[in-house]
This record gives sequence, C-alpha cells and structure tokens, in this order.
Amino acid sequence: MEQAGANRLARLQRLQAALGDGQLDFLLVSHLPNVCYLSGFTGSAAALLVGERGATLFTDGRYIAQAREEASNARVVIGTKAPAMAAAEWLAAHRKTAARPVLGVEAEWLSAAMRDRLASRLRGKVRVRSASPLVERARMIKDAYEIQRIREAVKLGASLFRVACAKIRPAVREVEVAAAMEYAARRKGAEGMSFSTIIAAGERSAVVHGRASAARIPRRGFVVCDFGVILAGYCSDRTRTVHVGKPSREARHFYRAVLEAQEAAIAAVRPGVSAAEVDAAARAVLRKWKLAKYFTHSTGHGLGLEIHEAPRLAAGQLQKLESGMVVTVEPGAYIPGKCGVRIEDVVVVTASGCEVLSPGEKELMVI
Repeated sequence: MEQAGANRLARLQRLQAALGDGQLDFLLVSHLPNVCYLSGFTGSAAALLVGERGATLFTDGRYIAQAREEASNARVVIGTKAPAMAAAEWLAAHRKTAARPVLGVEAEWLSAAMRDRLASRLRGKVRVRSASPLVERARMIKDAYEIQRIREAVKLGASLFRVACAKIRPAVREVEVAAAMEYAARRKGAEGMSFSTIIAAGERSAVVHGRASAARIPRRGFVVCDFGVILAGYCSDRTRTVHVGKPSREARHFYRAVLEAQEAAIAAVRPGVSAAEVDAAARAVLRKWKLAKYFTHSTGHGLGLEIHEAPRLAAGQLQKLESGMVVTVEPGAYIPGKCGVRIEDVVVVTASGCEVLSPGEKELMVI
C-alpha cells in the first residue's frame, strides 16, 4: 500500500506540473476512475480539484471514513451538494488573488447541465474551459505497480476458462456457464466482473457482444467465452472460443484464420508502432483467408482501472505504442446467422516488443 500511495503522489505531481502547459490554474477531475488513479479514493461520488499547490477531494457524508483512509494525497472536504458543485463553490471562496483563474474541466465526463451550473456559479470569478485529456494520457502508461495488479487480475481471470470448459455441454444454458464462472471468480477473491460475461453459442457466437442468455448450447457449434475480473481495482479481459461436437473442416479453417490473425497482431506490438498498424496486421491475415469483411470491430483496446481505456487498436488510430502500455489483442470473425470466433489476450508493451500476460493454449478445444 505504501508503494501505491507513492505512485499516486508521483502521478499527482506530474499532473500539477502539466497544468501550466495547458494554461490551467486548476483541473476539476470528475471521472471517478481518474479520481481513483490520482487519489486512491474508490467511492461512488467524488470530484478532485487539482491545483499547483495541492489537491482537494470533495465527497459526501457517506464516505467520511473511507475518504480519509483512502485519499492520502489530498485534503478531504465533506459536503451536501454534488461534488463538482462543491468544488466550484470552494474554489470561488478560496481563490487567492483578484485575477480570474482558469479551471479546466473533463468535458468528456461532465454533462452539459453540470457544466452550465458550474459556469453560472463561477461567472466573474473563475473562467471555465474544456481541458485536454491529461489524466487519460497519463493512464495509458502503466507503472510497475499497475502492471503487477493487471498481471494478477489476468491470472485469476484466465483460471475461469477451466470452469467454463467443465460446464459447457449440449443443452446447458449460457447463463449457467456464466454463473459458474462468476461464482468461481468471487470465491477466488475477485471484486466483481469487468463486464457482463459473454457466453454465445451456436448461431449466437456471431453476436459480437453476445451476453450470456437463457439460450441452450447446441449439440454442435462454436461457443465464444469472453470474460474478465476486477482485482485490486484493475481489470482483466480474455476470450476463448471452443467447439461443441466434432468441428467440420470449414470450422477448423475458420478458427485457424482468426488464430493466425491474433498471432500476427501480437507480433506487431512493440514501441513505436502505431495502433493502426497492429489492427492492420490482423486484418491482412483475415483478408488472406477471405474473411476480412466479417471482422467488424477494432483489434483491441487499452485496459487498467477501466475495461476500455486508451489506446484503441483500430484503423486510423495514429497513437504510437510505448513501453508500459497494456492492451488487448482480440480479432474475430462473425458470419451472421451461422457462427463466430474471437481469441483475445492481454499484452504489455515492453522495451523490445511485448509480453502476453498469462499465456495459454489457443489451439481449438473440442468439447
């Protein structure tokens, strides 16, 4: 915990140093994962006001003890209003000079109504301006502590695949498989699932985000299993596709195409490569197999405190990969009304390439 606190203090100090570059005097951090990243506070209502001289956390009376325990690098103010409004009123009352300071807000995470309320309350005292995504940019590069937390989450999450394979049988409902996995995750110490567990069997395997339903697993066909856990605040994400019953030659080729696409994309991950280039590596393989038109989503995404973070591995994304970034690599192919396959792993960008976290067997498993 001491290391975590030291890391958060370093993050806060880097953000404070960046305020001047963005011509800001203060930044109002309202996106809860960003608040947690900087302060350690994990409550459901908070705003963090960051200035060059320090940070102040605003929350409500439900979190008096929790805020004081978790937010070691920030002053804590307990109020009765919405945290963002409480921060604005505090800033208006405590500004030190007659000059109008500039307050940056996280426009992507602040509703238009709340922004209007802030501007109205601060009119004549503080200028409100949309800030660039300073915290999100910082979060793209994970420190050693974060990578270790993600590694542990990935390891726990990966263990759930064995539970799925033991449960997947013809006539079993998809939700029964998901329930067994989620129960096992909790027993192993997970705080929750990263997202609604996806178990999509038979024709439903072609539904990209086919959340587990009451549908029964057919006697023959693919079953896509996409799952993840939250452990110590950090997410994991993994997809494996199995086949119930003897797969046809066509099904084996279909699976092989997606596996080769994933391996090509992983091989492309290294510092200096753009996110678009990793995506292109996967698509080139599927194009060779004449399946490119069935790959309908991006190749991957960053993850950490949230299941979807920057960078996004997709066409047109010019962000260069850097050592310390953690991304998923998850190409897939989906033929509507017939079948789908997706294979996904979490990788961390290293100085010379990448490391697949919790690697495992990926040859087609037949149940």
